[in-house]
Parts: sequence; structure tokens; C-alpha cells
Amino acid sequence: MNRLLPLLLVLLAACTEMPAPPSSGRSPAEETQRQDTPAEAAVRNRAGRAAQQFITVVETVEPVAEQVCRQQSFGLNCNFQIVVDDRPGQPPNAFQTVDDNRRPIIAFNLALIASVKNADELAFIMGHEAAHHVLDHIGKTQQSATVGAVIFSGIAALGGADEAGIRSAEELGATVGARTYSKDYELEADRLGTIIAARAGYDPVLGALFFNRIPDPGNRFLGSHPPNRARMDIVRQTYAAMQPGS
Repeated sequence: MNRLLPLLLVLLAACTEMPAPPSSGRSPAEETQRQDTPAEAAVRNRAGRAAQQFITVVETVEPVAEQVCRQQSFGLNCNFQIVVDDRPGQPPNAFQTVDDNRRPIIAFNLALIASVKNADELAFIMGHEAAHHVLDHIGKTQQSATVGAVIFSGIAALGGADEAGIRSAEELGATVGARTYSKDYELEADRLGTIIAARAGYDPVLGALFFNRIPDPGNRFLGSHPPNRARMDIVRQTYAAMQPGS
């Protein structure tokens, strides 16, 4: 990722009207008086609604995610930073990582912010990414990758492989190790993400309909994500169990 904009910059951008390029040939006074075309007005309104929705969801979900993190984790930094990747032409994406000080970062790109159908989808996605941190999935994945690398390279060495062969086996082992539990981790994050979104006042079942618009990875061996149907099922089951009298 080339640039990660802190949420503060997103807020500032949402409140700043960009000047027209000089090539328009219009004076500043003429630009001030010029009316948007219907297409320009539609784009401006859609962008404004998306920005405001994103800001509202972040302000609502982040405190809940932080509270859940402090309740369920031990020794983790729970001070989430929300950032935006503003590079154009990227497919919709969101992910969780940590900085050099182990502060959790949840990143969204502009394509994802624009693609969600409602605030529930955005809240569920944010809850899901926060859950990855609360459950320490990065640390667990790194540990599994290390174990896989050691085992594969050790077996290769015992089999008489040369240095290049051992290095190749080590890389393969790291990949296999990292993906061994990745599907389970996604379902765990879906479950806790459902709880976070619901506690923040959103409907996670409605939010998880986002899965219907992304490719279904199926149940591939060593795939990184479980089938979309399994993910929807865990969201529905978790939300149902949260209802009074259940």
C-alpha cells in the first residue's frame, strides 16, 4: 500500500471542495457561479453520502471494538487506528494489520467504501476486521507459518535436498502453515464481528449480505477463505443467539 490516509485526512477531504483545473478556461468568478451538471451533482452527492456514512460507522463501531478488545484479549494494544487507501483503480478491499508499535490498524480502500449498499455492511466489515486483531489471528498465523517452515525444511534436509531445495521447502511450509487455520480464523472473525456490529447498533445479518456480491471461494484445499454460505450461516447463528429469550 503506497498511502494510508488517517481518518482525520478523510474528514478534511470530505469538507473541502476541490478547485476546477485551470484548463477549464473559466475565471474563478465564473467557476463560483457555474452550476453542476446533473451527472456531476449525482457524483458529488453520492460521494458525500458515502463519506458521511463511513465517518458515522467508524465513530460508532470503533469504541465498541475497543471495548470488546479490552474485555477479551490480554496484552494486546486495543487503540484501533482507521485508515483509508486512496489509490484509484483498486478492487474493493479491507484488511487488518499492526504498525511497528503493535497498534492495530483497520484499512479500507475507497472502492470498498463506495461499494457497500448500507451502513450495516460497512459496520459488519469493520467488526470482522477488528475481530481478527482481538483474536490475535496475525500472531497465530505467523506462528503456524514458522512451524510449517521448520517442518518442511527439516524434512527436505533429511531427504538430502541442496540449499535451494531446502529454501524452497521452507517457503512452501510457511505457506501451508499460514493457511492451515485461515478458514477457521475467518469464521471466528465473522462470529465476533457479528457481535461487535450488533453491539454498535447495526444489523450484522443485513451487513453480511455483502458476501452475496463477492466471488465465492468454495471449499478449496488450503484456500484462505471459507465458502460464503458457511460465513452467512455463522453470522445468522451468532446473531440469533444474541436475541432476548434465545
